[in-house]
Amino acid sequence: MARRGERRSERGRPGRDRVRTTREGDAGGVAIVVATPGDALEPLALQGSGPSVDIVCAQPGTPDERAALGRAVADAAARGVRVADEPWVIDAEPEKTIARVLDALRELRPLLVTTLDPDPEHASIDLEANRPVVTEPPLRGSVARATIAAARTYQRECGSPVFVRCHRAGAPATLGDRACARHPLPLRWLVRGVDGRLSAYLPSAAGVLRWTERRVGGDEWSGPELLEGPDLLPGLEVVQDAQGYVHLFALRRRKRPDGEKYVDVVHTTQYQSGRPPGPWHSAGNPHGNDPAKSREVGFPAAAFDAGGGLHVFARNIGHGISTRRQGADGRWSGWQHLRGVMVADELTALSGGSGDPEVWARARDTAAAVRWHRGTPPGEWTLDATGSVGPVPGSLSAAPEAGSVRYRYAGSNEVCVQVPGAGAVSLGGPDGTGPVAAVAGVGIQGWGCTVLVRSGESGACLVGAHADGRPEGGVWWFDAGETSVVPPAVALDGLGRAVVALLGADGRLRVARQEPGASGLAFASWTVVRPTV
Repeated sequence: MARRGERRSERGRPGRDRVRTTREGDAGGVAIVVATPGDALEPLALQGSGPSVDIVCAQPGTPDERAALGRAVADAAARGVRVADEPWVIDAEPEKTIARVLDALRELRPLLVTTLDPDPEHASIDLEANRPVVTEPPLRGSVARATIAAARTYQRECGSPVFVRCHRAGAPATLGDRACARHPLPLRWLVRGVDGRLSAYLPSAAGVLRWTERRVGGDEWSGPELLEGPDLLPGLEVVQDAQGYVHLFALRRRKRPDGEKYVDVVHTTQYQSGRPPGPWHSAGNPHGNDPAKSREVGFPAAAFDAGGGLHVFARNIGHGISTRRQGADGRWSGWQHLRGVMVADELTALSGGSGDPEVWARARDTAAAVRWHRGTPPGEWTLDATGSVGPVPGSLSAAPEAGSVRYRYAGSNEVCVQVPGAGAVSLGGPDGTGPVAAVAGVGIQGWGCTVLVRSGESGACLVGAHADGRPEGGVWWFDAGETSVVPPAVALDGLGRAVVALLGADGRLRVARQEPGASGLAFASWTVVRPTV
């Protein structure tokens, strides 16, 4: 194995100098940074053809681990994945892990850094001490935390986007990329602000990146701009209120004055497009000040009610859902725990038909999704576990229609929409993975239509449409001609045109605008957004 940037031959003799994976003219690659070679197996199994992959290990691991990784590399090569001949082994002492990982990132120059869960899930509860018992090897979590910190520093040094994906502890690659991610990417990350300009928001290693149209409907954008804020874990939830203000939600891991590490939900509000957002505020944690339990909180989902109240939802350590509400006066309620079904870390919050929020979640122990809504008595949360939604893990998303959700049916991988009071409707598209984003109210030859975007094979951006409120009419999907390293997004611009956005393998934002007056749904050529200030 290679150590600290030097290749070594099979017999242990020094080999030739290591060749930089990101060669001149190449797009940024992928760096998988883990504790030992065995930890790289599942993240590597998720990689598709495209950017080259380097593997960095804190320790050399056992002979069996190294042999298993060798087989995994051969399997990846058969799929068209370019993997470096040998992993690096940094052999770092715990206090030097961040520095050694940072050295590796400086040489590899990756666009995407994949590591493991910084706060692995507990296996049991010590009832006497009332503390979670984590059986994952401590090195896994410590290397993941060091990698997040190193990637944050590296991005600030190089000034280019760097993205981090944390692979959930114990999650098999068969679940798919999104379900394996500890901190999900946003689905609705392209939004139109109050002034009509579009902005794109994505989580990066160093914080939230933002791109903004310079003028309504124009081709010039500013960004990517790193928004001021605390050190965040690498996920993001983007929600818009009735006034058009954009709200960003994330998780923050910080050290408290008593030295304990603590994770809380934080959020900020973007009032004016392109301007600095407001300060980040803490929404707390369902487990109060308990540091050990706080570190297992799930990623938040959020929605607004008809009265302007903000509802935040998060999976708690017991795999239930906890929620709290912030009123229009800014005051928070206490956390309320929604019981009845144990859920996976996959929540989708949306507005129901009455204007009240509801939350959907994929069940942890069954192949189903359940929802909680505000029922009787008024304001009380009611569990509905009678639905027929059986989603592929990582595919659940809110639809533009009130109270509706989209998902991939577990039996066929087809995209489906579940409309209140009706059964599921198939939208086709069994290829690809992950959720579907959509926007309603798009004019196509005089008809109001819903435009949908999703990820196809190897990250291809696929686009489809159906008449507003009539998904049973079917969807014709077509390849938009670009691939994305994040789920593609779609929104209406200030001129009423559908705009599709994605992130290329070079880390640059790409947008395509609807061509008005075209016969059917058609888009102009892709515009590559060049970095600007």
